[in-house]
Amino acid sequence: MTDSPIKTDIPAKERLIFALDVPDLDQARHLIDALGDSVVFYKLGLEFFLSGHYFELSSELMNRGKKIFADLKLFDIPATVASAVRQLARHEVNFCTVHGNDSMLRAAAEAKGSMQILAVTALTSLDQGDLDDLGFQCDARTLVLSRARRALEVGCDGVVSSGLEVAALRDSVDHALITVCPGIRPVFNDEVPAGDDQQRVVTPVTAIASGADYIVVGRPIRDAADPRAAAEMIQEQIEGACNT
Repeated sequence: MTDSPIKTDIPAKERLIFALDVPDLDQARHLIDALGDSVVFYKLGLEFFLSGHYFELSSELMNRGKKIFADLKLFDIPATVASAVRQLARHEVNFCTVHGNDSMLRAAAEAKGSMQILAVTALTSLDQGDLDDLGFQCDARTLVLSRARRALEVGCDGVVSSGLEVAALRDSVDHALITVCPGIRPVFNDEVPAGDDQQRVVTPVTAIASGADYIVVGRPIRDAADPRAAAEMIQEQIEGACNT
């Protein structure tokens, strides 16, 4: 096991992934222009996928030198997942999420090409009551660690996990898996992060210091009065955490 939970070969500025969760191309382009060089990595999820401009925008982002996280949470029979991954890999996407069992994850890993596959462990919108309702007879930490170990065994490159579990992940699987943490709620000017549908949340500094390779931030940037200023403030927090 490594002494430091922080992987040192990832440029600090690439660690922030902005969740471009908007319904149409005009809004997406407006935000990308406004953010400029304050954001390098963009997450394109299901909402924008249904806009009909997903690959048009991903091509534009690549031409601007940006990185792309296709957060599609693929879930289907293994053959269909593999076919979808092959199709997506043609578009030079960096990350893709799969939310399924071992056979789905293995199929995705075998079809990924140069793209990296991230296994979803437990959605950050779920609390213990939700996990109980879904039939999981364990807590979130145990579930995340179990899924992470299995993802590594079947050939995945990383996992999506709450920042609350990332320290335990580092102890369990070291740096063998990329860790991407959504549910990040930054503190701006000592203000407490506002509540929303995310249940298991942490700040950027806590996530990075615990060993997160990347953090995903959406609404705190998108809905800010000045999105670029919000992104730059988070970048400063990430830089500080990396250099501590």
